Amino acid sequence: MPRDSASSIALDELIKAYTLGYFPMARAREDENVVWVLPEERGVIPLGAAHIPRRLMRTVKVAPFEVRINTAFPAVIAACADETPTRTDTWINDAIVEAYTELYFRGLAHSVECWRGETLVGGLYGLTLGAAFCGESMFSRERDASKVAMAHLIARLKLGGFDFIDAQFYNEHLEQFGLIGIPNETYQEQLKAALVKEADFFAAGNQPSTARVVQSITQTS
Repeated sequence: MPRDSASSIALDELIKAYTLGYFPMARAREDENVVWVLPEERGVIPLGAAHIPRRLMRTVKVAPFEVRINTAFPAVIAACADETPTRTDTWINDAIVEAYTELYFRGLAHSVECWRGETLVGGLYGLTLGAAFCGESMFSRERDASKVAMAHLIARLKLGGFDFIDAQFYNEHLEQFGLIGIPNETYQEQLKAALVKEADFFAAGNQPSTARVVQSITQTS
């Protein structure tokens, strides 16, 4: 259920749209406009049932990357918007980059980053609304980097009292983390309940220990 909008995105309008279940996408990287989307089927990861595949859990325990929070948000969203060999175009245009970067400076948008030394090799970003985390996009320049970021995100949100990750669309790639597809009507009910709750993205601190991350994940995995 899309509808068009002008090139710039007013932040108040953006936040209001999320509270109603809408989110913006561009038809192409160079498109100046965005489309407001309300899927009939929503992809959601309920945090109470979120899980991590065994192989990935072994990787998380080895801690091949340094995981940082909110240290390079502009670089993360730029990497998510980049072309890759398997993705020649993207839905993240300049208007989206500008709007979400401003949300980051306002403390509403966050990035989870995987670093090897001083090189950013993977990560993801999204925004928090009450007890909902609206996941936007992820990228990986090394094997498992984006997956490790997702594992850390799940642990952080569980520790912070969040209800679910809104992945927007159902996709098989995220099934391994417990993604399910639900009708928009069900999503609206869950979103309404989450918006009136308080959750803390930083309850786990800026860089929780690997042991704490693993413990949080395995409580329901």
